[in-house]
Amino acid sequence: MKVVLKKYVTGKAEESDMEVVATEEEAAVLKKVPEGSKDAVVLKNLYLSCDPYMRSRMTKHDPPSYNPDFVPGEVITGFGVSKVVDSTHPNFKVGDLVWGTTGWEEYTLITNPLILFKINYPDMPLSYYTGILGMPGFTAYVGFHEIASPKKGEYVFISAAAGAVGQLVGQFAKILGCYVVGAAGSDEKVGLLKSKFGFDDAFNYKKEPDLSLALKRCFPEGIDIYFENVGGAMLEAVLDNMRLHGRISACGMISQYNLLEPEGIRNIVQIIPKRIRMEGFIVSDHFANYRKFEETAVQYIKEGKITYVEDIAEGLEKAPSALIGLFEGKNVGKQAVVVSHG
Repeated sequence: MKVVLKKYVTGKAEESDMEVVATEEEAAVLKKVPEGSKDAVVLKNLYLSCDPYMRSRMTKHDPPSYNPDFVPGEVITGFGVSKVVDSTHPNFKVGDLVWGTTGWEEYTLITNPLILFKINYPDMPLSYYTGILGMPGFTAYVGFHEIASPKKGEYVFISAAAGAVGQLVGQFAKILGCYVVGAAGSDEKVGLLKSKFGFDDAFNYKKEPDLSLALKRCFPEGIDIYFENVGGAMLEAVLDNMRLHGRISACGMISQYNLLEPEGIRNIVQIIPKRIRMEGFIVSDHFANYRKFEETAVQYIKEGKITYVEDIAEGLEKAPSALIGLFEGKNVGKQAVVVSHG
């Protein structure tokens, strides 16, 4: 079984843009590295990660984007957790557990294993390597600590704060000693931010008639750091409330991904008098530092300093609906898909 893109998408993505295809006749072939292939591995996929950036890859880009577009009729790819079932690469042996880029299918042939990380802590829940110990967790760490340059006592705002990245940014900020507020799209998620993740405050943006006033209520003295996951109207409201020399760490802008025409930001001029630094980043540029993060995050988990919420769909056939659900706010926490339990 595999999930393929049926056609390039414009506007809102739908489940029908993807198709689950049976591959029973290919299974025996898929489990072995092709004869003569060197430095390759075959993975049995265990967990798949649903991430907002994947929506962009469903659209044809000209010029090409930093991340290659999916190809209609071919398997969708993304981050996942897998087990090596065959290998001709000296650094990977049968039985190794890894995370990295793989296919939305039961078995995947990887001819460039440099994109894979061996899992150093198999005693941790393996699903964590789609989230807190994988790309989203590392994204939160890089975007907050390396891009935003935080200091103890600063005022931090996070949009999409109950998502895979946002929930961790808030906890990293609290460990550092910052004041943290998050925005989410339901009262349930707001409750999680305050009760489980330790945010100082949170609000349901769907219930706020004026986002700028909501932020002014939460930050009467202004915002030092904004961790940007949403864009659009939220970014405009944040710019109204940033302090002098504020920093915006631009991780994503999920409100824009399904739009035919991206929204403009009418008050971007505020970055000049407020001396705001806004920086976008791509987490793969920082993968050389992943192991340091992994050690830190595992220690935090073991010490009870950070916690994590996952939303796991059972079965590869559920992957299309799980991915589309991200853009409708259906997931609570990290959205992952179980392909196999072993």
